[in-house]
Amino acid sequence: MKRGIGMELAVAGVLMGLAILAPSTGWAHCDTMNGPVIPEARAALEKGDVTPILKWVKKGEEEEIKAAFKQAVAVRAKGAEARELADQYFLETLVRLHRAGEGAPYTGLKDEPVEPIVAMADKALAEGAPDEMIKKMSSHMAHAIQEKFQKAMEAMKNKDKSVEDGREFVENYVIFMHYVEGIHTAIMSAGGHGHADAPTAGHAEKAEPKEHTP
Repeated sequence: MKRGIGMELAVAGVLMGLAILAPSTGWAHCDTMNGPVIPEARAALEKGDVTPILKWVKKGEEEEIKAAFKQAVAVRAKGAEARELADQYFLETLVRLHRAGEGAPYTGLKDEPVEPIVAMADKALAEGAPDEMIKKMSSHMAHAIQEKFQKAMEAMKNKDKSVEDGREFVENYVIFMHYVEGIHTAIMSAGGHGHADAPTAGHAEKAEPKEHTP
């Protein structure tokens, strides 16, 4: 039983690891209007208390955020238009510093939906149980592996019939192997957070020998 739960958690870790390691999407929801950072920042501005949002920046950026918050609160008192500008300035400053702490570039605030997997992970945290998320992610990964495996297997049957058949096999072989290798890499890197903390070569756990692509 414990082994089954461990495998499910490993699968969840793998897929979350893949999301974290992707340069353009890792923790990208933190710069969206519906992500976890901005709503909490707006609430802090309303209450005039910066403390709840200090966790979103590194210790070295605390003073900059405190100064920006103090300035924003002061400007907000000057009217509706000033309030809007002050909020925008502070939110951009907060998200920029948060992204920098992740080792990710700041590309502006995004008014777009949060990725389904991110919303699912946030929901799991809010409900205090990852079971539903693990089940869905495990099913998705298993389906993807099976699909790529079957295509590679079918192509392998004809790989020696002609050059074109051989190339079709190689294409499917590479897709399958790269997908599996990506999952393996995510397992080895699952202990890191974001881009900045991903293990470098030589410092990850000892991995199994990798398959060589043709």
